[in-house]
Amino acid sequence: MTTASTTATAYWEPLWSQGRRYRQLDDSENQLLEQHLGAGRGRLALDIGCGDGSLTRRLNEIGFRTTGIDCSPSAVALAAAQDPGPGRVPVWQCMDFTTDDLATLPEPAYPVITCRLVYRWIDDKAAFLDRVRRLLAPGGTFWVVTEITGRRPPTDPLQNLGITPAQAELLTTGWSAVRTADLDVLRCYALRP
Repeated sequence: MTTASTTATAYWEPLWSQGRRYRQLDDSENQLLEQHLGAGRGRLALDIGCGDGSLTRRLNEIGFRTTGIDCSPSAVALAAAQDPGPGRVPVWQCMDFTTDDLATLPEPAYPVITCRLVYRWIDDKAAFLDRVRRLLAPGGTFWVVTEITGRRPPTDPLQNLGITPAQAELLTTGWSAVRTADLDVLRCYALRP
């Protein structure tokens, strides 16, 4: 197991260990995921910032061989504790994707890489995207789900939680195909090299 960077772990570990939970997948998001990624058919998938593992497990259910990573040991433990038992289950690994050695991952490349509700929190988004591109297999898909700034009512204290238009432009620049779909305050991106 790889250690996570002090900064990311220092922020996220107390939240996960104290029982904080985040938005769960719903039917609309699951439909978009399957529409853009298709059936897994045994393909590899990497879920960055897996949290409690809900997206990682969903990918596994639709036929992907998944690895879920998170910088929080408590999140990884929670994700692993929810495995249904014997059979094909995801691989869980504690690591900080932004700083740890990518060679510690189980595979050198992944046809599908996902990042749900994480991109907004990445400090150096350009470096993060470079690391994703290094791991994304040719013809693969980078699936990002993130909140967009300004979609909540002006009185909502979380109104500026999402990514800005400039951050969205950075996310989508340099891909040969960019497809998006909106879900209330969230936007889903299917990005291909």
